[in-house]
Amino acid sequence: MAKYLISFPSKAMDLTPDEFAAAGRDSRAAIAEAKAAGVYVFAGGIDESVAPVLVAADGSFTEGGYPWASPLDGGFTVLEVPTREEAMQWAARISKGCRCQQELRVFMFDPMS
Repeated sequence: MAKYLISFPSKAMDLTPDEFAAAGRDSRAAIAEAKAAGVYVFAGGIDESVAPVLVAADGSFTEGGYPWASPLDGGFTVLEVPTREEAMQWAARISKGCRCQQELRVFMFDPMS
């Protein structure tokens, strides 16, 4: 089985406070379904109040992320399912719950994971 990343950037959730509360409830229900189905690996959101740290190959640290890259923010879910089609179905459930589009990506196979 492959692991899939289902994610969205923070800007995708342009919701009113009432919509945001409902999205939280409904997206947590979709995650509960994934847990019950045994496909849940983990989920969460980037804590945007904590700045990233760029760690160089020599072990040095620089505050902030890659200066040339878009910031990494928003929420994500990792599921392990047998097919891309099933991953797309789960992404649709999560998208409905979050009330925003989700991006679906597959992790490359790593025999050590």
